[in-house]
Amino acid sequence: QVQLVESGGGLVQAGGSLRLSCAASERAFNSATMGWFRQVPGKEREFVAYISSTGLNTHYADSVKGRFTISRDNAKNTVSLQMNSLKPEDTANYYCAASQIRGSYLSRYYDTWGQGTQVTVSS
Repeated sequence: QVQLVESGGGLVQAGGSLRLSCAASERAFNSATMGWFRQVPGKEREFVAYISSTGLNTHYADSVKGRFTISRDNAKNTVSLQMNSLKPEDTANYYCAASQIRGSYLSRYYDTWGQGTQVTVSS
């Protein structure tokens, strides 16, 4: 089974940028839709973005559209989330996930998850 490890979280001021990375353990990653989700304690996990297995198709939550960019490098088994113009409401634990279902933004269709990386945006 593919294992996912996120990195790149941290503390940043509002308006700043962070880049999250997710490394996958196996080449099975190349056939998976990859997604980023986020969760605040006490709230449901929220979809952020996904990218298709080929990297040709992406989809974003309205709340991050125009500020975040998802990308992947299948040769390196990695997926990234570039986050610009960060806002305090972006503060959350961010999770990388893999799905064999094409084009899904629903967390229940993602069967492999990383451990999460914390992003904190100060005002």
